[in-house]
Amino acid sequence: MKRAAKSTIKLGLIQTDVSADLDANLKKTIALIERAAKNGAQIICTQELFRSQYFCQSEDHKNFELAEKIPGPSTDAFRKLAKKHKVVIIASLFEKRASGVYHNTAAVIDADGSLLGIYRKMHIPDDPLFYEKFYFTPGDLGFKTWQTRYGKIGVLICWDQWYPEAARLTAMQGAQILFYPTAIGWHPGEKKEYGERQHSAWETIQRSHAVANGCFVASVNRIGHEIIKSVGGDGLEFWGQSFVAGTSGEILAKASSAKEEILIVPVDLAKVDVTRTHWPFLRDRRIDAYGNLTKRLVD
Repeated sequence: MKRAAKSTIKLGLIQTDVSADLDANLKKTIALIERAAKNGAQIICTQELFRSQYFCQSEDHKNFELAEKIPGPSTDAFRKLAKKHKVVIIASLFEKRASGVYHNTAAVIDADGSLLGIYRKMHIPDDPLFYEKFYFTPGDLGFKTWQTRYGKIGVLICWDQWYPEAARLTAMQGAQILFYPTAIGWHPGEKKEYGERQHSAWETIQRSHAVANGCFVASVNRIGHEIIKSVGGDGLEFWGQSFVAGTSGEILAKASSAKEEILIVPVDLAKVDVTRTHWPFLRDRRIDAYGNLTKRLVD
């Protein structure tokens, strides 16, 4: 598989609102990916679980019907799309692996339409209105990278973004870009008091992964205030603001908090080598002293 002739490529981040109609959400995402491709994007990433509203607001067995096999209908559609437009696509899906075993999974499709592989979300949260442990079996494939036509990428998912270990282990495999499909937002009742701090923490931790690992970070979040009829209450207000951070953690581009957007961002992959050479954090790691990282706590 050949690398891109040029070191500068364009990323495409698809930030949308989501309806209760799964097929409509898929059609819209396909249309937006096509538009991104026509505008020059070469690696395109969806937001987390783009096909449905964020169903983890409650624990409801009916929601397992939303899951699909991989390979399956969505990956088939994206493989055709990737081949047609010669783009890499990262698609976040609710995977049915077997009856009783479901994952929050990202499929990675290369520019020739081949399914390079999948990443299964490793860190699974359980918070009010984010009841993911009810639905998702923790990932068992570990942290992975893929050499795509346009660069070497790693994919992590939402709650993974709070863990420096996940970013580090992915970057250590040579990832030039870390992608984070995401579904994160405010509890409306808490937004006034905590909202600014919550968003700032979310953005800061991901920018820190770019700094610590000398790579690009692309985070793709949804927008919209989702109140699911069967759940009621105040729902969740997703804060959007998808962004790409450069190899020193600088914000290269950021979407709005409430608009559906295609964020197209050029990145120069040569900067990964330059940054890692001038800020040799990987060289200076004390790998002989980190054994306790495999423990829950250290007394």
